[in-house]
Amino acid sequence: MDILGGYEVVVIGAGHAGIEAACAAAKLGAKTALFTLTLDGIGNLPCNPSIGGTAKGHLVREIDALGGVMGIAADATFLQSRMLNMGKGPAVHSLRVQTDRRKYHAYMKQLLEKTQNLEVKQAEITAVDIRDDAVCGVCTHLGGYYRADAVIVATGTYLGGRIFVGEASYASGPDGQHAACALTESLRAAGVPLRRFKTGTPARVHRRSIDFSKLTRQPGDESIQPFSFLTKSEMKNKVDCYIAFTNEETHRVIHANLHRSPLYGGKIEGVGPRYCPSIEDKVVRFAEKPRHQIFVEPCGLDTEEMYLQGMSSSLPEAVQNEMYRTIEGFEHLEIMRPAYAIEYDCADPTALAPTLEFKEIRGLYGAGQFNGTSGYEEAAAQGLLAGLNAARAVQGRPGIVLKRQESYIGTLVDDLVTKGVLDPYRMMTSRSEYRLYLRQDNADERLTPLGREIGLVDDARWAEFNHRRAVRREEAARLTKVVVRPADANPVLAEKGEPLLTSGASAAELLRRPALRYTDIARMLPENPDVTPFIAYCLETEIKYEGYIKRQQSQIGAVKRQEETPIPEDFDYAPLTGLRLEAREKLAKIRPRSVGQAARIPGVGPADVACLAVELAKRRRSEGKE
Repeated sequence: MDILGGYEVVVIGAGHAGIEAACAAAKLGAKTALFTLTLDGIGNLPCNPSIGGTAKGHLVREIDALGGVMGIAADATFLQSRMLNMGKGPAVHSLRVQTDRRKYHAYMKQLLEKTQNLEVKQAEITAVDIRDDAVCGVCTHLGGYYRADAVIVATGTYLGGRIFVGEASYASGPDGQHAACALTESLRAAGVPLRRFKTGTPARVHRRSIDFSKLTRQPGDESIQPFSFLTKSEMKNKVDCYIAFTNEETHRVIHANLHRSPLYGGKIEGVGPRYCPSIEDKVVRFAEKPRHQIFVEPCGLDTEEMYLQGMSSSLPEAVQNEMYRTIEGFEHLEIMRPAYAIEYDCADPTALAPTLEFKEIRGLYGAGQFNGTSGYEEAAAQGLLAGLNAARAVQGRPGIVLKRQESYIGTLVDDLVTKGVLDPYRMMTSRSEYRLYLRQDNADERLTPLGREIGLVDDARWAEFNHRRAVRREEAARLTKVVVRPADANPVLAEKGEPLLTSGASAAELLRRPALRYTDIARMLPENPDVTPFIAYCLETEIKYEGYIKRQQSQIGAVKRQEETPIPEDFDYAPLTGLRLEAREKLAKIRPRSVGQAARIPGVGPADVACLAVELAKRRRSEGKE
């Protein structure tokens, strides 16, 4: 085997997790190599041509706030932008964009190529060299060997990938790219606990074969908020999306052919995503529903391919033709790429520390779908954390652990390493206890100072953040102090159907009224030209929900003591007879870092936590720490 060189950090896989991991490690000064099966697959969007969505948009904003690249790339290559859930409270407002698949790939490829301290290489990694429970290097399919101090596995759905379409199945990654099969055995031999998961992709169809007059048009937002806090250019929608619906005939065709689905025929062993089921799953599990939505989305400006979001399937190709053509507007549908299911290998994330390093293998990290998640955004968030922690480890610096009280990224990682997963994990706003505080609009306030401290936030981003923060604070103070006269307020209040003033009121008081927006308040006061639409949105949210936000911050403070009560890494739970057997086993397996994390482990009850806290307090007293 030829020794071809050495790196401080090696990243395996150039999907969304791998890109963020490589960029973060290189940005922190680590000599980094990113290996991919094909350079043409960098930043691929094989599942759907979109970035963001409910809770996922929060992750993208947090990645951006920390100095990551997904948000900037999404802004540069978007086709249509929509803020979801605007009929609900600000905690669940989430940005989602349709993305040009090829332009996104090209943007990310060039970004990687221009990143200092980073080399991009096309090669299949067939083994990770692990000796004495520590990473030493990686081997390629061409017989090459690279020394490495840390390795991040970000293999997506390629690891042991297998495609299923009806009775046909074959080894493959998504989009016809070949699978990475050899690496699985290397990881298993090293003691990495592996499992089999499954996901699916709908058909891609020709635009000319759709009768859009029979579909419901779904335009983008008139006023567009970018993902990245750095994006300043004017953004305009370039395309429309559409909605179609299944019907009774569609469901009849599916039921008549369920025996030909590998999912129901037992050929697929992997566990599929609970919150993004195939159309076969939908018609069986939700039999009472007469129809299901299908979102018809363009794949790019330079292609006629359209994506049928919400209708993934593993039925035979002939059945797919029949099934899709029962839908109004799809009567003459031309399928360009049939739908398929893909099964792949991934790790049990409870084997990971909150830094995303494997607890039993020094220098080996996991990120993305390899850790049992689904979604580009979840993958990118983990990649960023794994990349920065791998770089810090080889530089002799302590790891960074994001808390669930301060970010959705922290919630995601804490859920993975503490609770584990039974099926592909998808981020949702309901997973966070603190979602009114962890909004997407204040991601920079929460995380950019940390990104600066770590070294991911450069001078330009830091200067922009400080300017935006100063404008927000100054305007918030002005709205609190300035008193609006009835003569200035009442014309606007009458227009909005709000009670009129008989005496002056502060602008902040008026903004708390349900029908009033910041733009209405701006009509009553001298204009502040520094307040952008985004800053206005943030101010409006913070003032309207000030009481609720303070209450949530108080809740965060209340759990802080548990989160800051550490548990020694080598703590022996066996002698604690006050713990139930299940609790002892779970605590020994997860090895929580704090009492707060211990309390979130399934199978560890309040009485177990109390027993553990008492024992830790005794030890601190005996050691003279209290």
